[in-house]
Amino acid sequence: MKPIMFACQRLIPKSTSVIFAEVADTNRWSEFNGYGLLPGIASASYAVRTENMVGSRIQVLNRDGSRHVEEITAWIPDREIAMTMQEFSPPLSLLATHFIEAWYFQVEDERTRVTRTFQMFPRHVIWRPALWLISLLFRRAIARHLAEMAGEQP
Repeated sequence: MKPIMFACQRLIPKSTSVIFAEVADTNRWSEFNGYGLLPGIASASYAVRTENMVGSRIQVLNRDGSRHVEEITAWIPDREIAMTMQEFSPPLSLLATHFIEAWYFQVEDERTRVTRTFQMFPRHVIWRPALWLISLLFRRAIARHLAEMAGEQP
């Protein structure tokens, strides 16, 4: 089934190595605050952490008590990170099978242009409109998170 897709982009005054370290540090994941009814992250921890990060699995507890797992599928220093969000707890598990998030990096004068893309896969065509509404909140949450990473007030 065709995914719901969106992308957010921001110029962040940090090096790619600093951003990669922040993504790898699950203690920092609780800095993701969500947006509106979309919950932020309460905690995240590695269930599996591989040496090259690909295949690492991170268990995430959201502030509303819901859970999911994120598996790192690409970890290319200075260029790209990709993760699959899956194993959602209800109610999201009723609406979606998984999400794919990718981070792309481009260095610009000691700053990094970060582009985060999302693909959200509905479980069934009847849930596509509900998932599309969630994507609107998710897009705002990601834009705010990128602004916060840049040291800006959203």
